[in-house]
Amino acid sequence: MQANKSRDTRPERAFARLLWSAGVRYRKQSRGIPGRPDFSIKRYKLAIFVDGDFWHGRDFDREHNRFHRNRDFWIAKIERNIERDRRVTSELEARGWKVLRFWETDIKKNPGVCLRAVLDHLASFNSLSAPRYLPADIQPGIYPETPSLRRPATYGEDAPLREAAEPPEPYGGK
Repeated sequence: MQANKSRDTRPERAFARLLWSAGVRYRKQSRGIPGRPDFSIKRYKLAIFVDGDFWHGRDFDREHNRFHRNRDFWIAKIERNIERDRRVTSELEARGWKVLRFWETDIKKNPGVCLRAVLDHLASFNSLSAPRYLPADIQPGIYPETPSLRRPATYGEDAPLREAAEPPEPYGGK
């Protein structure tokens, strides 16, 4: 377990590139915020967590049977992580923060949908109808009220679409 990192993981770095290329400026691992979110924007009271599927118990109700060695330890550890995540989320929400949690698989498969959730929250402070940035993987119907990529109806016919600086190969090496 010594080699497993708790910060600056591959999913975090991939999401950081997306945020930065969309013009979102953030702080990483802010100490003054409960739970030390992976990304935080204090001005908008936004805390973003990138949770690993294994460590934070994605589909844990189905997957807890896969442990064969040291079963009691692993089940207790992951259940404590899940409970801590719930406690941190409720504490931040009680303080007026918006908490967004993304699974590493979601960032890997649909990074644009995750980025769009952040941009929608930020756009609500500027009274914009939708952010001008449309990630490449958002298709109409995947995310509610997503405008068509070919015709941005929100901004008129002549408004150009900006795309993020996509890495040369997709995250995960696929």
